[in-house]
Amino acid sequence: MQGMSDNLKGALLMMCSMAAFTLNDTCVKLLGPEVPLFQMLFLRGAASTLLIWGLARSLGPIRVRFPARDWGLVGLRTGAEIAAAYFFITALYHMPIANVTAILQVLPLTVTLCGALFLGEAVGWRRMGAIIVGFLGMLLIVRPGPDGFDIYALYALAAVVAVTVRDLATRGMSRKVPSMTVTLAASLGVTLFSGVASLGVEWATLDVGQLMLLGGAAFFILGGYLFSVLVMRTGDVSFTAPFRYTGLLWALVMGFVVFGDWPDALTLAGGAIVVGAGVFTLIRGRRLSQEEKRART
Repeated sequence: MQGMSDNLKGALLMMCSMAAFTLNDTCVKLLGPEVPLFQMLFLRGAASTLLIWGLARSLGPIRVRFPARDWGLVGLRTGAEIAAAYFFITALYHMPIANVTAILQVLPLTVTLCGALFLGEAVGWRRMGAIIVGFLGMLLIVRPGPDGFDIYALYALAAVVAVTVRDLATRGMSRKVPSMTVTLAASLGVTLFSGVASLGVEWATLDVGQLMLLGGAAFFILGGYLFSVLVMRTGDVSFTAPFRYTGLLWALVMGFVVFGDWPDALTLAGGAIVVGAGVFTLIRGRRLSQEEKRART
């Protein structure tokens, strides 16, 4: 990656992060029909927590001394991560991977909207219009009517709400909180919650292939976390953020190649509208941020 600008490196890392998360989702979905949800979450969480712990230790000592307010936000974020994992994977077990991923592309819009409503962030009429258009595109994917509606789309929407809370909690943290500490807390929280919940279900006996899929899921989710952390340290976040939408392309490819699924025309149109609205919102936000910096100087 020598010779690349920091922004190009950040964009490449963002694309790698999205690829890793999608490959994790593929492994999880392949396990879905035969492995109970909480058993899968616990086993994957235990493996990924150990890997994240080792990675965090290799990057330096894990710091846990920071203000009580930050600990409250870490707790809120961890709770939101638990909810997001449950709702997202439940939807993933029952819906095509591209459809679930397309619904989650509305996240930059919900984060921008909630930032305006709850954090007092300025959102002009252009971005607000893009948010409305994006939500209309999301309705094309979900289709809340008797013909095209899938009840598990509600689980995907609940995952959007949970991830929005998670991201807003992350925004509220001070810079004293290390990224790997937050990541480790989230992984440990999901593992402990699913471990307790799994006591009430009958565990499945895993064969070699299923164990390999679990190992792959833990490996890829670690890769996704690692690349996400590196993205935050490389380049301009406002430049790299639009490249998160490459995750939808990965989901389309994996859904077709691995599961033989391809979204219908309305879902593709809705996904395109959501992505377009999200990219516009991110680029517009970046431009306004640059104008504000120039005005200050």
